[in-house]
Amino acid sequence: MSWTAAQTRYDAMQYRRCGRSGLKLPLISLGLWHNFGDDTPHNRKRDIARTAFDLGITHFDLANNYGPRPGAAEQAFGELLRTDFAPYRDEMIISSKAGYEMWPGPYGEWGSRKYLIASCDQSLKRMGLDYVDIFYSHRFDPETPLEETMMALDQIVRSGRALYVGISSYNSKRTREAAAILKELGTPCLIHQPSYSMINRWVEDDGLLDTLDDLGIGSIAFSPLAQGMLTNKYLSSIPEGSRATQGKYLSSIPEGSRATQGKSLREQFLSEENLATIRELNAIAERRGQTLAQMALAWVLRHGRVTTALIGASRPEQVKDCVGAISNLDFTEAELKEIEATTVEADINLWAASAERKGPPRK
Repeated sequence: MSWTAAQTRYDAMQYRRCGRSGLKLPLISLGLWHNFGDDTPHNRKRDIARTAFDLGITHFDLANNYGPRPGAAEQAFGELLRTDFAPYRDEMIISSKAGYEMWPGPYGEWGSRKYLIASCDQSLKRMGLDYVDIFYSHRFDPETPLEETMMALDQIVRSGRALYVGISSYNSKRTREAAAILKELGTPCLIHQPSYSMINRWVEDDGLLDTLDDLGIGSIAFSPLAQGMLTNKYLSSIPEGSRATQGKYLSSIPEGSRATQGKSLREQFLSEENLATIRELNAIAERRGQTLAQMALAWVLRHGRVTTALIGASRPEQVKDCVGAISNLDFTEAELKEIEATTVEADINLWAASAERKGPPRK
């Protein structure tokens, strides 16, 4: 039996213009970084994607290396496009990226024209698409001229492989340089994808948000829930005062969480200090009538400077909870001051504010 999307899918979701472009994105976007690889049953991926679209999430964010195995998320999403979403392609924004290692040898990662264009072609083949809506340079390459990387993005648009281009995890200085090159080429930079959350504030310290405002570039914040730390997942399963054998980190990490799967959330991030911060933030969220995840998303979206917040989900119920954030994006000055006094930089930015660092961990 074929699936039909909900008639009410546009009733509640809000959409925000991406920079100075004509494109609008939903306030919540769905990322397929985790939970769309070979280690997740296909039926669950389908249920998550259907739920998201039924709730007005039109933007689905992928990359060539998302899995596990690399390429698996795009392959799974391509199957969903064929079986479920084929009638809705023109209602969807589908993005992909290239920058991290995908195949052996000197042409399988970073920012050369050779790699970016070959990877884009592979992504289109895996998803069964003629084009993606947005294609990103996934990370700055310190050994390839920035002009070459940006010229490759320009060619990807001019050849019809993508409608727009973006960059991810570039610092403010490199963002200005990249945007200037793209503007001169005639393919403006649409969007920047940095990590950003209440406990990962590098974009503020770096001045990146000011840069994006100045250049008219939109933004999509990834890991706004700090890879699951800013949810209720770690509130009840890790008893206060319980410690690992080293006496430094908390134990009883929830089974199936990212910290137990060897993915991006490292166990050492769950320190006493970080978890105490999370418990205090949860108390603020409860007073606002929100879950911690909802407040964390609302905080990222609060001033309109961030176009959309990118979530991951392992169950459809998590998508529903996150979308609930858009019903209350307003904070009192007292709440913002309390959050500011409560939050501390948790040192969880794996992608480094410095675009000069070579070889940041895989995203």
